[in-house]
Amino acid sequence: MKNLKNRPSAEAKAPALPPEIDPAQSVELLKELHILTRDGKLNQDSRRKLKQVYHLFQFIEKLLTELPASNAGLSLADHGAGKSYLGFIVYDLFFKALETGHIYGIETRPELVVKSQELAARLDFGRMSFLNLSVAESTQSDLLPARIDVVTALHACDTATDDAIAFGLQKNAQAMVLVPCCQAEVAACLRQNKALNGTKTPLSELWRHPLHTREMGSQITNVLRCLYLEAWGYQVTVTELVGWEHSMKNELIIVKYTGQKKRSAAERLTSLLAEFGLSALLATRFRLPEASV
Repeated sequence: MKNLKNRPSAEAKAPALPPEIDPAQSVELLKELHILTRDGKLNQDSRRKLKQVYHLFQFIEKLLTELPASNAGLSLADHGAGKSYLGFIVYDLFFKALETGHIYGIETRPELVVKSQELAARLDFGRMSFLNLSVAESTQSDLLPARIDVVTALHACDTATDDAIAFGLQKNAQAMVLVPCCQAEVAACLRQNKALNGTKTPLSELWRHPLHTREMGSQITNVLRCLYLEAWGYQVTVTELVGWEHSMKNELIIVKYTGQKKRSAAERLTSLLAEFGLSALLATRFRLPEASV
């Protein structure tokens, strides 16, 4: 009889993964993304990052499941993709099992684009493309199809979120999932108009101090974005991405196209811009449908 005493057990060959890992997830992918260490461990920073991406995936998966797919399948564009954690995990958990569909990762840093391209090739994720473009450039690029079903922008900084919204509108996106970050443009406008607004309305007390200017600018920006999307025919839901202990940039905006453009939302948007001395943005960031003007 063979001696089985020193034979490695199944558990030794395949150590248990941390409970946070989705059982359907490719362990090789998580190691390539440096979320898992080579021996299958998960450090605190990776645990926090994975929690955010998994939570976001739950919303994206629901949207993808609800959308009707064309013969070419569903398409998703991830703006400001960075190392493409989100795109790779969405592909691995959803698109990989399908015969159709495509994910586009859009990123300005060429070295990250190249690394993502190489990783997709190693993992045989054939329906992923990575483009070295800004969000604004992608709106006009022939490298993307005329229509994109879902647009995501995770921590897209300052006006990159607005560019992602503009991209979604042009591509007739059926849904968008946005986590805005570092909304500086409106805060800068508030600072520039501070002297004028100080004599115009007591509301200016809300951004008299520099810290309040920054926070109010962030809050106002996202309120304006939600009204803008409603004016263009989207149903808007605003919630938390994860607990505040994990990230201060925590606002998650989820929108689904209904086709019902809300004139009342356009009117409230116009009134708010006027109230805060921001009406110039109607010609740039917040161009309304013609019927609403």
